[in-house]
Amino acid sequence: MTSPFWRTKSVTSEVGQSSGLKRVFGPWRLIAMGVGVTIGAGLFSLTGVAAGQYAGPAVTLSFLIAAIAASFAGLCYAELAGMLPSGGSAYSYAYTGLGEGIAWVIGWDLILEYTVGVAAVASSWSGYGASLLKSWGIMLDPRLLAPPMTPVTLLDGRHAHAWFNVPSVLILAFVTLMLMRGMTESSRLNTIVVAIKTFVIIAMIIACVPFVSSSHFHPFIPANTGTFGSFGFSGVMRAAGMAFMAYIGFDIVSTAAQDTKNPQRTMPICILSSQAICAVIYVIFSAVLIGVVDYRTMANDPSPVATAMDAVHIPWLGALVKAGITFGYIAVVYGLLMGQSRIVMAMSNDGLLPSCFGRLSKRSKTPNMTHLLTFLVGALMAGCLPIGVLANMASIGTLTAFVIVCAGVTALRHKAPEASRYFRVPGGPYVIPALGVLSCGGVMFSMGGLTWLRLFIWLAIGAVIYVTYSMQHSHLRAHDHS
Repeated sequence: MTSPFWRTKSVTSEVGQSSGLKRVFGPWRLIAMGVGVTIGAGLFSLTGVAAGQYAGPAVTLSFLIAAIAASFAGLCYAELAGMLPSGGSAYSYAYTGLGEGIAWVIGWDLILEYTVGVAAVASSWSGYGASLLKSWGIMLDPRLLAPPMTPVTLLDGRHAHAWFNVPSVLILAFVTLMLMRGMTESSRLNTIVVAIKTFVIIAMIIACVPFVSSSHFHPFIPANTGTFGSFGFSGVMRAAGMAFMAYIGFDIVSTAAQDTKNPQRTMPICILSSQAICAVIYVIFSAVLIGVVDYRTMANDPSPVATAMDAVHIPWLGALVKAGITFGYIAVVYGLLMGQSRIVMAMSNDGLLPSCFGRLSKRSKTPNMTHLLTFLVGALMAGCLPIGVLANMASIGTLTAFVIVCAGVTALRHKAPEASRYFRVPGGPYVIPALGVLSCGGVMFSMGGLTWLRLFIWLAIGAVIYVTYSMQHSHLRAHDHS
């Protein structure tokens, strides 16, 4: 009998599988979701943090390195998403190609990735929301805009410590309720939000180009401070690691397979299209932002775009851009919360998590139990943890998923060589998947020790759950004993 850790599902079990979800996504809506999620906190907040703390002006190079590494993984995702149109994303690909134990690891990792990712986005939204209200003459108490014990300056000039990031909880609650109403209405709203956000980004770039100063790019790669990851090339790589949170979008596209019409054909096109669009935007946007604002001032700035718009002194456009970004964050939170629910639902349907997480509401056909639990955990993290910690955790989770997906392409080419593939990774089953593993793995090893420690603790908790619950309740185990 096969060891439980290595037992795999058949390819045919993932094709044509009925989930009960409504198929509401066509190509344009799916691309809109991928772009909407990818163009979020990674662009609007992490650009400044990554430049100010790690890479300096070379943050543009960091985004380019991340884009290249992510492109290898994106090609692998495209092949597997067309072959295995399951809402479980990398979890389902690993279950079919590598084994149940590896699938559990990546599924548990994805739960971390999405929960921490949505908390980071909500934390970032708080800064932009406060900046927008300030431009309208509404001043919020700074103690309600940051994690507990964060030093803040009060409206009267006194120094104090923050209490809790309240706006981050409000945005999570709003989008969770939107998702629980049903996918048809929420997907339409999401597409509109993405269109508005894209227009705002283009307007911001055009407005800022005349104010770009070449002096802000010298030195392009600041000298290392003597600490690994603090500027120098190691800092460029550390920033690239943080930037990977920005490329979570095409993973989220793959989680929507069971919400998508004709997913075998639609998924590969949408994954590659959304990735290409976002890579171009990131590189151009980061170069313009650094050209307008000195990177040293952005090390702890949660809303660098708002800072840049204040610097160019075009009040009406600044207010428009801030409003567009603040509203546009809805698309990011929407995609992350939806992706999280689909991963948990897939694991529940396989018996690795309790069945209550896969149960759909009779009215809205959405997994409301999962939505509520994700909201509670994400809100606690967003309210209490700094965005830098959240972003690094989301990035290392994303990178882990990418490495396993790349390995899964090679494994499935051997296990199921005759299976239908609507897209094939060019160059055979070894070159690009190996480049994906090496490039994503290299960026992972540039990340800090505390980030690795947090990941190991999370995976250790997952290992206990797998051994004590999932291994015994797996539907494959029941099949093996029948």
